[in-house]
Amino acid sequence: MDDNDLIFADEDEDDDDAPREAPWQVLIVDDEPQVHDATRLALRSFAFRNRRVEFLSAYSAAEGEAVLRRNPDVAVVFLDVVMETDDAGLRLVERIRTGLHNAIVRIILRTGQPGQAPEEDVIVNYDINDYKAKTELTTEKLFTVTVAALRSYQDLVALDLSRRGLRNIIEASASLFQQRSLRQFNTGVLTQLSGLLNCGREGILCAARGDTRGSDPDEFYILAGAGEFEKLVDRPLTSTVDRDVAAAIRCAVNERHNIYEPNYSVLYIEPPNHRELAVYLNTGRFLSELDRSLIEVFCSNITIGYENIHLYEKMKQLYEQLKIAHEATIVVLADLCEYKDNDTGDHVMRVARMSGEIARVLRDQNAFPDHIDDNFVEQVATASILHDIGKVGTPDRILQKPGQLTDEERAVMQQHTTTGGNILNRACRMLDGKTYLSLGREIAFHHHERFDGSGYPSGLVGDDIPLAARIVSVTDVFDALTSKRPYKDPWPRDKAIDYVRERAGSHFDPRVVNAFLTVMAVRSPESESG
Repeated sequence: MDDNDLIFADEDEDDDDAPREAPWQVLIVDDEPQVHDATRLALRSFAFRNRRVEFLSAYSAAEGEAVLRRNPDVAVVFLDVVMETDDAGLRLVERIRTGLHNAIVRIILRTGQPGQAPEEDVIVNYDINDYKAKTELTTEKLFTVTVAALRSYQDLVALDLSRRGLRNIIEASASLFQQRSLRQFNTGVLTQLSGLLNCGREGILCAARGDTRGSDPDEFYILAGAGEFEKLVDRPLTSTVDRDVAAAIRCAVNERHNIYEPNYSVLYIEPPNHRELAVYLNTGRFLSELDRSLIEVFCSNITIGYENIHLYEKMKQLYEQLKIAHEATIVVLADLCEYKDNDTGDHVMRVARMSGEIARVLRDQNAFPDHIDDNFVEQVATASILHDIGKVGTPDRILQKPGQLTDEERAVMQQHTTTGGNILNRACRMLDGKTYLSLGREIAFHHHERFDGSGYPSGLVGDDIPLAARIVSVTDVFDALTSKRPYKDPWPRDKAIDYVRERAGSHFDPRVVNAFLTVMAVRSPESESG
């Protein structure tokens, strides 16, 4: 026996010098108990990167698979080829890689019958890291093979953690970017950082250099809080949190860099609007280099997110200003119609309110899921104001006639639908997509169509009539019936409701009538007179 055959030698070991880090897990799969004993003996004093080895044993391929299922952190497997069958070890390799989906554990095949399976074929056809005859694995070579396997395993674990971390960053960023509220975004930053670092949900996000009102340029204010800090939102930092926490936050902002301590971290963020932010996290541990790298990437995304929120809020303000301008224009157009037909009073505004209420009920009833959303509910109310815009082309002698119209006069009056539709059609060409103007065009053209096809100007039937026009058809008739006109007195409210109900399916869409009746059941009569 030469010096290399020390695999069965015995040495004393000092347990007092064992490192505190969790040991590497090494699994021995072999049907010969003496092989287990020899491997443990050879590596009993082994340590790699200040971590010792913990051995697990299995005496068949099936038992080895069960051990791996229970212990997914096994770093190295010493695997015998021939056990319960001649190729049991090779079959286990396939199970580990494809069945357990474990591509990280390092597998070293050992065989006592090296001629049974050619080494080249095994290495090429199976996802293993080494293939050795048991007689080759002396103490020295076993040490070398184990070090190489653990080094490879650790590198793969680091790569896998980086991949998972980057995936978490992408998912967290995507979740944050869906937020359109700055308050929700701030809270989301804390939540996603806690999840990314797998630490307790205890933290603060602060704005430096003044609160949201700018009342104190030297104070830090809490914009979001988690855990014990959750109730401190919108309050000044220095008067609400521990002095050491406040000092750490101020230090990070003043020095413009992150602070990493054993139990907490403070992250410095400077959004594009130059309003400095700081995030304090009670991590409960010292963050690793990988954690810090991931935080750097995530904070870059946070900066982009704050810029998006800032731009969104500016666009929202601009949209609201444009919306007010558009609505004012519509009201002016409606007033123009009423100027010629002043007996209608606030008719168009009442129609607008009731049309919006009916559309909201239809949405809640999920009556037209392909047509009605929040945008439709808002736009149909505005667009309905334009339903009689075509009356600007109707002669005053017809509009203001106190008696019944002749057939000829009625034909002229009916032209207000096509006149209004054509006016709005020209305006719609200037805009893309579904807008209040395009809905207004549909309403102006078709609010006098009837569900059974007997209406005008096109004689459309049922669902061929645009939904917005079907809604306004009900509200326009109801309001006309309950309003005083030159040729009639107002109808009682209940009589007008009965009129609409009785004509469901003929004049009106039954689904719209059902929503109208729901609105009437909760609507006060006073709301129909203003």
